[in-house]
Amino acid sequence: MAQPQQRVSRDDLEAKFRALQGDVQAQVEDRKSMLMSALAIGGVLLLITLFLLGRKSGKSKTTLVEIRRV
Repeated sequence: MAQPQQRVSRDDLEAKFRALQGDVQAQVEDRKSMLMSALAIGGVLLLITLFLLGRKSGKSKTTLVEIRRV
């Protein structure tokens, strides 16, 4: 049996949109914290890598001067 169609009110639409938005906002907040952690770890790894590469480059370009007394 077909049920009689009821009109959809503005309040019904707003309630449904707010429920959908609430679900999406919760997922975004969960992902945001995970993304921020990943970016922080990636930044630290990048800094360590650049430091070590610069240190290696500096050692190869260093001039050693030896002074001998006669």
